[in-house]
Amino acid sequence: MLRFILVQNRQGKTRLSKWYVPVEDEDKIRLRGEVHRLVAPRDQKHQSNFVEFRNYKVVYRRYAGLFFCVCIDANDNELAYLEIIHLFVEVLDAFFSNVCELDLVFNFYKVYAILDEVFLAGEIEETSKQVILNRLEYLERLE
Repeated sequence: MLRFILVQNRQGKTRLSKWYVPVEDEDKIRLRGEVHRLVAPRDQKHQSNFVEFRNYKVVYRRYAGLFFCVCIDANDNELAYLEIIHLFVEVLDAFFSNVCELDLVFNFYKVYAILDEVFLAGEIEETSKQVILNRLEYLERLE
């Protein structure tokens, strides 16, 4: 099960966070810092994208200056979550036509809508890029 999702830039500024388990606000701040200190210094070419973190695993991918991190249970499939992170970024890229960090900041409500199409209650909901984009197009027409 997915515990939380974080998208942070190289400086550690959180651009997106979604928590699927109850966590106190003070602990959220501490967790964001710990995850950033864990993944930011890692070498992309010589180290894996999976890191043990407390009793869980952090799976992350770096795209340009952003780290997309998910915290999952220790027995979950890391490769499935690595691929779903990539799918999420592909959907963002298709929806925003070449997504950048500012799109996440200024259109956060749309980013959360996209996130909710991919993940539901801490589980992977949809794995088809086209289905997600069709749903988002329908939501855009409703506005």
